[in-house]
Amino acid sequence: MKNFVSRAGLAASVALGTLMVSVPAFAAEEIATENPYGLRAALEQGGPIAQGTFGILVLMSLTSWYVIFTKWWDQRKLLIEAKELDKKFWSAPSLKDGAAKLDKNSAFRQIVDDGLRAADHHEGRLTDSIDKNEWVTMSMARSTHAINARLQSGLAWLASVGSTSPFVGLFGTVVGIYRALINIGVAGQASIDKVAGPVGEALIMTALGLAVAVPAVLGYNWLIRRNKDVQDRLNNFSADVHGYMMSGARVARTGVTPTAAPKA
Repeated sequence: MKNFVSRAGLAASVALGTLMVSVPAFAAEEIATENPYGLRAALEQGGPIAQGTFGILVLMSLTSWYVIFTKWWDQRKLLIEAKELDKKFWSAPSLKDGAAKLDKNSAFRQIVDDGLRAADHHEGRLTDSIDKNEWVTMSMARSTHAINARLQSGLAWLASVGSTSPFVGLFGTVVGIYRALINIGVAGQASIDKVAGPVGEALIMTALGLAVAVPAVLGYNWLIRRNKDVQDRLNNFSADVHGYMMSGARVARTGVTPTAAPKA
C-alpha cells in the first residue's frame, strides 16, 4: 500500500512538473505568433491602395504637427517680446534707441522701423499730396497686416487636414469593405476568416483618419485663439507708437516761427 501511494505521488509530481514546463512554452509560442490582422498585415493585404491611403494620412499628420509646432513657437516668441517692451523699448529716450534695443528680426521692431521710415521719407511727387499723419498711419497699418498674415500662414492647411482626413480614411474604409465583399463572393459564404482581414483594414483606416483630423482641428482652434491675443498686442503697440510719433510731430510744428514762408 505504501509503495502504491509513493508511486502515485511520484507520478503526480512528474505530471505537475511537465505541465508547468509546457505552459510557459505554449504561452511563449502564442506570444511569438504574429497577429494576422494587425496594421502591417492589413497594409500588405490591402495592396497599393491601402498603402497609398496610409501614406497620405501619415503625410497629412506630420505636416499638421509641423505647422502646430512652428506656429506655437512664433506666437511664443512674440508674446515674450510683448512682455519685454516696457523694459526694452518704452524706457528708451527715443523711438530709434528703443528700436535698437529690440531684436533685429522682431515684429515689433519692424513696426517701429516702418513708421520711422514713413515719417523720415515723406517726400516725392506722389506722397506730397498725402498728409504725413495719414501716410504714417497707412505704412504702420500695412506693416501690422503683413505680420498678421505671416501669423495666419499655415492655419488654412490645418483646417484642410481637419476637414478632409476623415474622408481620406473613409476612402480606405470603402476599399476594405469592397475587398471583404469580393472575398465573400469568391468563397460563396460569409465566413469570418474571409472578411476579418478586409474589415479590420477598413476599421484601421477609419481610425487613422480620425487620429489625423482631431489634432488638426484642436490645434487650429487653439492657434486661432492665441493669434487673436498676439494681434491685439501688435495693434495696440502700433497705435501707441503712432500716437507718440504724431505728438512729437505736432510739437515740432508748433516751434515753427511765424515768419516761415508756407509751401506753395
